[in-house]
Formats: sequence, structure tokens, C-alpha cells
Amino acid sequence: MAQEAPADTSISGGAARLSTLDRFLPVWIGLAMAAGLGLGRLVPGLQGALEAVQVDGVSLPIALGLLLMMYPVLAKVRYDRLDTVTRDSRLLASSLVLNWLVGPAVMFALAWIFLADLPEYRTGLIIVGLARCIAMVIIWNDLACGDREAAAVLVALNSVFQVAAFGLLGWLYLDLLPGWLGLSQSGIDVSVWQITKSVLIFLGIPLVAGYLTRTLGERARGRTWYEERFLPKIGPVALYGLLFTIVLLFALQGDAITSQPLDVARIAIPLLVYFAAMWGLSMLLGRGIRLSYKRSTTLAFTAAGNNFELAIAVAIGVFGVTSGQALAGVVGPLIEVPMLVALVYVSLWARRFFTHRTTGPAVTGR
Repeated sequence: MAQEAPADTSISGGAARLSTLDRFLPVWIGLAMAAGLGLGRLVPGLQGALEAVQVDGVSLPIALGLLLMMYPVLAKVRYDRLDTVTRDSRLLASSLVLNWLVGPAVMFALAWIFLADLPEYRTGLIIVGLARCIAMVIIWNDLACGDREAAAVLVALNSVFQVAAFGLLGWLYLDLLPGWLGLSQSGIDVSVWQITKSVLIFLGIPLVAGYLTRTLGERARGRTWYEERFLPKIGPVALYGLLFTIVLLFALQGDAITSQPLDVARIAIPLLVYFAAMWGLSMLLGRGIRLSYKRSTTLAFTAAGNNFELAIAVAIGVFGVTSGQALAGVVGPLIEVPMLVALVYVSLWARRFFTHRTTGPAVTGR
């Protein structure tokens, strides 16, 4: 099996692997967020038009954007190498612990520390913490030169646990644990089918499409043509889909966000702490158990990212579109997107601290 290339010890080396579009991604995302907020405030009836048709509680245009941004990355995955990930018990065990024990507990603690006097926002934030990553994290992992195959496996693993554990964890953190601690209680009533639909739509469709594209493309033209000719053509589509999704997402909630800036700031503070803490803890854990840079990065982004599509859908379905819980869900990607983009660059810089070699596919340029 090929040896993984030694870690590049310079940030310029990491940046060199990014295309012009990738390198200026923070600029494009900032412009997309501003455009979305402006559209939401300036175009009458836009929110109603975007929400006229929905897929599992998510606006159809946003759902299409999510599928569009995930498909190219999942088409890049070498599915014949997934067995090298599933045999890595350190990676799988660490991911499960970080996502389903540490992550929800950290968000619960931060929600009560920073929003004890704002129960609606606190509940919304806890719901965000329970919705583990299945979507945008694939983009961040790819930009940070993480392990695509590992990302596919961990996202699939999170999806399975999401179906099984979301409702149970909601009862634990919103009802049972607050009662034990003498805190005020709230609750959510979310069916397993509602969560399953979200997983099948936002992960299942692009995963099947990506797998079939690689399988049929390699069978027809070979791996060299597929990876050197086809993938470079569809690669930028993921970022176009990301920017399109961000514009629409912020257009839908532009009025709520811009009319309540202090509330948004209150919600943003624990989210900033959460993303930084989860990413940093995961990177340190990955290095401590001697995972490669690529797999440590994948571990970090899958632990720090959240499934805001599910969180928003649950908050709106249970508490209503104008509720504080729904606003907290919307603020999630407002903070997560620029924060995790920044952590992409921190990850590329941190490669200098991963000098040991492990087995795995060689790092390739974009």
C-alpha cells in the first residue's frame, strides 16, 4: 500500500494545493452571506417564494444547493479504499466518542452557561449540538486536504447514529438531565422517520450519485481519465453549490438576523467557543493517538461540524418558524460557515506538527 506523503510544514505549501477559487473562499462566502442578508431585507416576498416548496422541511432551492455541493466531493471518494478506514478502530472509536458523548455535552454546558436566561435560544442551541454533521463538513474536510474516504465513512456512521440516537439524546439533554440538575425542562417530539428522511435525502442521494459516477466512469474510461480529466471539471461545482446555498439560507432569515443583532450575538458566543473547542480537542486527540494529518483533520471537522439542516427543520417543525429555537438554528450556519473556513487554514498550517508517516493513499493536489 502506498505511503502517505510527509506532512508539508509550510502554510504556503498548503495554500498551493488550493485553487484560486478555494484560496479566496472566505471572500466569496462573506459576499454570499452579505448578498443573502441584503436579499432577505430588500426583496419583498422572497422568503415566501423560497419556502413555497419544501423538501423535508427545507426550502427546495436550498435542498438542491446542498445536494449540488455534496455530490462532487462524494464523487471523488475512492470507494474501493473504504476498508482501510473501517479497519482503523482508533479513528472510528474516537469519532463516536467525540460526536455522541463529548459534542452534545459540550453544547449543553455552553448553552446553559451563556443562555441560562433565554430558554428558547438555549433549547435551539442544544438541538444544534445534537444534530451531528452530514453535509457541509465534507466540503471543509476536502479543502483542508483531509481523508476523503475517512470522511465518507464517518459521515455515514454519524448518519446511522443520528437516526438511532437523536430522539433519545433530545430527551436526555432537554428533559431528563435538566430535571436531575434542578434546571428548567423543555422537550422535543421528533419521529425516527423525520430524521431518517433527512439522512436519506441530504446524504443518501449524493452518496449514491457519487458512487455510481465513479463506478461507471472508471468502468467506461479508466481511473486515470476519471481523476485527471473528469473530477477537475466537476470539482468547482461543490463550491458553487455552497455559495448558492449560503445566499439562499441567509436570504430566508435576513430579516430575523438583522433585526435582532444583540440576540444573534448572544447565540454566536457559545457557538464560537463550541466550534473552536471541538476542533482543537479533536486535532489534539488525533495527534495523540498517532493518526495521520489527513485522518486527524477529518476527525476534527466531523466532530466540530453540525447538521444545521436537521436542526433547523426540527426547530421549525416543533416550535414554529418564528420561534427563538428556529432563530438559534439559523444562527448556527451563520457562525459555523466562516468559523470552519477559518479552521481550514488553521488545519493547513497545523500540518507541520504531523510528521509521522502512516499507511494510506498519497496526498494529491487538487
